[in-house]
Amino acid sequence: MIDVRRMQVLRAVVTSGSVTAAAAHLGYTPSAVSQQVAALEKEAGIALLERVGRGVQPTAAGRLLTKHAAIIGQHVAEAETALADLRAGHTGRLTVRYFASVGPTLLASALARLRREHPDVTIDPKLSDPDDPMPDVEQGNADLAIVVRRTSDERRQGIRVVHLLDDAYQAVLPTGHPLSVQRVIDLADLAGEPWVGSEPPGPCLEPIIDACAAAGFTPDFVAKSEDYATAQGFVAAGLGISLIPRLGLSTRHPGVTIRPVRRPDPVRTIYAAVREISLDQPALRALIDALMDAAKA
Repeated sequence: MIDVRRMQVLRAVVTSGSVTAAAAHLGYTPSAVSQQVAALEKEAGIALLERVGRGVQPTAAGRLLTKHAAIIGQHVAEAETALADLRAGHTGRLTVRYFASVGPTLLASALARLRREHPDVTIDPKLSDPDDPMPDVEQGNADLAIVVRRTSDERRQGIRVVHLLDDAYQAVLPTGHPLSVQRVIDLADLAGEPWVGSEPPGPCLEPIIDACAAAGFTPDFVAKSEDYATAQGFVAAGLGISLIPRLGLSTRHPGVTIRPVRRPDPVRTIYAAVREISLDQPALRALIDALMDAAKA
């Protein structure tokens, strides 16, 4: 195995024309330079320098290694520059996992701001529904995931979760429903209604089920949809009532009425999940800040 550092010493000797001059340029003693070249010749199994008067010149093998040392040196310099840019957040790639309802709300404005602040960073947003994106973050396949978590969920080692938003569920009623005259609806008043499911099984459905249990009933789902537009369409058609989170109501069906609910109010809590080790990346920190500001807005 040829030592790359010794190749650079050889390159200094060849370009300087003598061991003494190379030693002065490198800050070594001539003896140390000679030892490095001798060790490199042993590794290469062939002579690399030959004496000419008071100086030295490279053999064919010496010229070959000097040429490759220059190439390696250039590549190392480019790598150091690229690494410095990455540390400073000037370049790089961020892979983001998100679920549908935060795409046009939280994520779009946050990514637009990130692009303005870090124009050379490539952004790769991917929809994670219905999969849990946390394993992608843990395994390094995603830099950030927007997730719904409960306070009782187990903390994952090496993962930082940053609170973004408490997204309250709203009652979605057919236009003209008797309860639509109320400004706020008690959850218990929906106990006898047929329900349209708006969430798949998992962390977004659990707040609804838990809140209904606290109000003393289990919802009777007569129809189910895993997208909010279809759920609103079912409600407008008179199939039942539904609970849909506020972020999921950015586009509203003209045939429904929206009302807040209480006693208790179902809420899903949204977080940004990242690896602890990645938090020193300026672009990633900037994305988290942008998401937090978008959530406040």
